Amino acid sequence: MRLIIVTLIVIFSYQSQANEQDPWEAWNRDVFAFNETLDYYTLKPVAQAYRNVTPQVVDDAITNVFSNLGEPVIIVSNLAQGNFLDALSDTGRFIVNSTLGILGVFDVARHMGLVKHNEDIGQALAFWGVDSGPYLMLPILGPSTVRDAAGFTVETFALTDISVSSQVFENDELFYSMVYGKYLDIRADLIPTEGLISGDRYSFIRSFYLQRRDYLINNGEVEDDFSDDFDDEFEDDF
Repeated sequence: MRLIIVTLIVIFSYQSQANEQDPWEAWNRDVFAFNETLDYYTLKPVAQAYRNVTPQVVDDAITNVFSNLGEPVIIVSNLAQGNFLDALSDTGRFIVNSTLGILGVFDVARHMGLVKHNEDIGQALAFWGVDSGPYLMLPILGPSTVRDAAGFTVETFALTDISVSSQVFENDELFYSMVYGKYLDIRADLIPTEGLISGDRYSFIRSFYLQRRDYLINNGEVEDDFSDDFDDEFEDDF
C-alpha cells in the first residue's frame, strides 16, 4: 500500500508545473518512444544476458570501477560549489580506491569512512544560479534538462580529453567501449526496478528525474517522498 501511495505522489506531485517544466513534451515523447524501442531491441536484452551470467561480486566490482572513474568530476563539482572538505574527502576516495582498491575494483575508501558524494557539473551550474531550463529527453541518454545536458557535455569532453592523453585510454575505441560498458552496467542494475514504474512511463520518469535532481541540488534539504523506496537503486544513475 505504501508503495502505491509513493508511486501516486511521484506521478502527480509535479503535475501543476508540468507545462512550465516540459514545454517540449511532444518532441520529448517522440524521443522517449525512440529510446524505449531502441532499449527493447538492443540494450535491454544484452543487459539481461549480462545480469544472468555475471556473478554479483563481479557486477559490484564493475560498478565500483565506473564509479571510481567518475570521482574527478565529483571533485571538480565540489570545488566549484565551495565544498572543500567534501572535495578533499573525494580526492582521498579516488586515491585510495585507485591504489589499494586496484583501480576501483574494491571500494576500500568506504570502509575507511570516506563517504561517496553524488555531485556533477549540472549541480555546480545550479549552485551558480543557472536555471534548469526545460525538461529534455535526450536520444539514447534519457531524461535531462537543458542545464544538466550542458553539464554532461562538459563532463564528456573533459573525459574525452583525458582519454586522449592517458596511457590507459590511448585509443578512442577503448574509451567508447568503456562508456558503453558503463551504461550496460547501469541498465542491468535498473532491471529489478522496472516493476516500480506504473501508469504513464514518460510522466513517471519525468517526475522522478526532476524530483531527484531537485533533491541532489539542494543537498537533501527539500521534501523527498521517494528516497526510502528508490534511492538504493537509482543512487548513481540519475
